[in-house]
Amino acid sequence: MSAPLAASFPWLVADIGGTNARFGWITGSHNGVEQVQHLPVSDHAGPAEAAVAYLDQLAGVLGDAYRPPRHAAFAVATAVAGDQIALTNSQWNFSRAAVQAELGLDTLIMLNDFEALALSLPRLRPSQIQAHAALPKPHGTLAVIGPGTGLGVAGVMQTCTGWVALPGEGGHATLAAADEFESALLSRVRRDYPHVSAERLLSGIGLPVLHGAVAELMGAVAARFTAEQIVAHGSAGSDPVCVRTLDVFCALLGSFAGNVALTLGARGGVYIGGGIVPRFSQYFFASRFRERFEAKGRFRHYLQEVPTALITDTLAALTGAALAIEQQSFPATVTTAPGVQ
Repeated sequence: MSAPLAASFPWLVADIGGTNARFGWITGSHNGVEQVQHLPVSDHAGPAEAAVAYLDQLAGVLGDAYRPPRHAAFAVATAVAGDQIALTNSQWNFSRAAVQAELGLDTLIMLNDFEALALSLPRLRPSQIQAHAALPKPHGTLAVIGPGTGLGVAGVMQTCTGWVALPGEGGHATLAAADEFESALLSRVRRDYPHVSAERLLSGIGLPVLHGAVAELMGAVAARFTAEQIVAHGSAGSDPVCVRTLDVFCALLGSFAGNVALTLGARGGVYIGGGIVPRFSQYFFASRFRERFEAKGRFRHYLQEVPTALITDTLAALTGAALAIEQQSFPATVTTAPGVQ
């Protein structure tokens, strides 16, 4: 390890979504992400206040071993451009420079949360994923799609100087139907939302919308279920509307993932991240996801060769945030990104 890199620790990393802010601590380049804590976004005025709460708690745990961080990277659930950042699915709206000053940091990197997750893809361990089939060594271009509070999409591309993230806002692309039921479903949702994006249905905020439309097409009365309840009832088979909703969710997600694979040329693999699908992984692998992923007419054979996998480690983006610090602050010393402990 170079002297500048060794002297730069500890680092503060965070993965900030619409519901939770996950913070982690890195004390060395091979020590992994430790001291992970989840803080509800709604309990804090902004990322600086949440980070201070985390650091105060950490100082109490570490005692005399605690040292304030000098470098940090926050992965945030929104597009990142310029100093002012507003989260898409929460009330946080803040200045990056102001947060850096308040926390007394030498550097503060803000990157899209799925840019961070994409950076973690080439370094995921077998214990962090489940796959439809054996995965080859990461190569070429990889994509990640994550239904969480919203729907994140990003990629990562192999270059001669290392892996480069391809951030984007693909979750807001228009969702397409692949059969008559889905056409009727989207027509129903368009009565309430003129633009039906993928996120509108394939996310935590979207599942109740999808559930209500499915119930209406089935001629049933829609119960006021949360996304968590829809997943629980659907995967357990205890409610017919929830079962159909989860079936349509997986099918639409598969079709959308196939579109992303074709758009990015992600022949190295497409990964499903986010906090929703790991809750029903057994159902997911038996669903129509893979069938619909490949159902692209003349390009079926192209997609049959593209592996798909589920990221079961919901903290993987913290690893990508750590790599972002290495890439941007210490580019000559980039090594294998540390894992989450």
